[in-house]
Amino acid sequence: MSELRVITTQGDTTTLKVTEVDVFQSSLRGALLRPGDKGYDEVRTVHNGMINRRPALIARCAGAADVLACLRFARQHNVLVSVRGGGHGVAGAAVCEGGLMMDLTPMKSVHVHPHERTVRADAGITWGEFDHETQVFGLATTGGTVRPTGIAGLTLGGGHGFLMRRYGLACDNLLAVDLVTADGRWLRASDAEHAELFWGLRGGGGNFGVATSLTYRLHPVATMLAGMVLYPLSQATAFLKLYREVTSTAPDELGSLVALGTLPDGTRAAVLLVGYTGPLAEGEKLLRPLREFGPPLADQIGPSPYIALQSIGEAFNPIGHRNYQKTNYLRALSDEAIEIMVEHYARVPAPLTHIVIEHMGGAVGRMDRSATAYNYRDAQYNFLIVGIWSDPAEDAVQIAWVRSLWQALQPFSSGRIYVNYESDVSPDQLQAAFGAASYERLVALKNTYDPTNLFRLNQNIKPTV
Repeated sequence: MSELRVITTQGDTTTLKVTEVDVFQSSLRGALLRPGDKGYDEVRTVHNGMINRRPALIARCAGAADVLACLRFARQHNVLVSVRGGGHGVAGAAVCEGGLMMDLTPMKSVHVHPHERTVRADAGITWGEFDHETQVFGLATTGGTVRPTGIAGLTLGGGHGFLMRRYGLACDNLLAVDLVTADGRWLRASDAEHAELFWGLRGGGGNFGVATSLTYRLHPVATMLAGMVLYPLSQATAFLKLYREVTSTAPDELGSLVALGTLPDGTRAAVLLVGYTGPLAEGEKLLRPLREFGPPLADQIGPSPYIALQSIGEAFNPIGHRNYQKTNYLRALSDEAIEIMVEHYARVPAPLTHIVIEHMGGAVGRMDRSATAYNYRDAQYNFLIVGIWSDPAEDAVQIAWVRSLWQALQPFSSGRIYVNYESDVSPDQLQAAFGAASYERLVALKNTYDPTNLFRLNQNIKPTV
């Protein structure tokens, strides 16, 4: 084969000479994979089993130099690009069809500075790997609710997690980003350097360049009171109302979510997942009403390391299944909203599908709204509907169920979404997520750093130049 067909940024097809691809390959320290190569199918496979795209090329970037080489090649040949960090994003933007996929997963360096309580980590790191390094020193930062999520995508989109009520979102703990821009510049963004860009990176996602490493503030996180309590679905309505009562006055030390899910034996249940970072005795007192609400199906709360808490949610969303998600921040967790969720879940069409209610507030709401592009900090609760199934023939039915519940909950929604959780964000939803003034600032940044919209496979902020 003397030629390679690729997709351009305009969606057209163009042809590259194999000699041009060979020159590109020689510029990389990491491997360059083509369809049929060993490892190609493994690398293009991401968490969501619905994503089955085939890049023309996959560059397994070994460092920032490889990222620079990829973007130089993409600009020269007008090739569509995508960027894979953890590959956990439900929309599957990490994988492009027919273009160049930059796979950052080989970039795994983590440097913890325990005395300064900071850490610098490469963009290929997952939160499980990140926590493995920081927890040796009894330190952590807000980082999702499951270990396989990549640090970069979650942080640049905001960053929910069990520690957010005490320490803020992941993006609130971001100190600096090493970034390669569309025009091939490497720069560091922080409060002291490229401050406006740093503002946009904290919530604006991958619109402005490829993050190669991220530096975070760390916090002491030792043994915590953590785990699950489960009640049958027949008790879910009353239990969710009690959860609302307890969390409405809970201290920042309590991080929690409650889900409606199906257990391995087929039992539909309300699942409370908590992590309390204060004194254990105070946590026991705080959680007692939730644990003694009625005879639980199981009570697995006890002293636990943070990493153990981060692993629990993985059982509810195993890799490789088909995923479709919709989300909204709630104006209030009202009785009617609770009743709608429970009633719909009684008719759930797939056992792995579940509904999550995250408790927000605390430090998230106290952070300076003007400091980050992520600026909607009023919500006390967020809901997330996670559709999960395995048979492609069921796609229409399963997606329709998620959308119907999402639509039924719109009267209780704030109209704002957390972009990391959404399968298909409309332009109107994206603008509403940031608000008019912040969105205008993000467009201005896009005009400056990516005026041709090279980085378009994301929750895309379109340039106007």
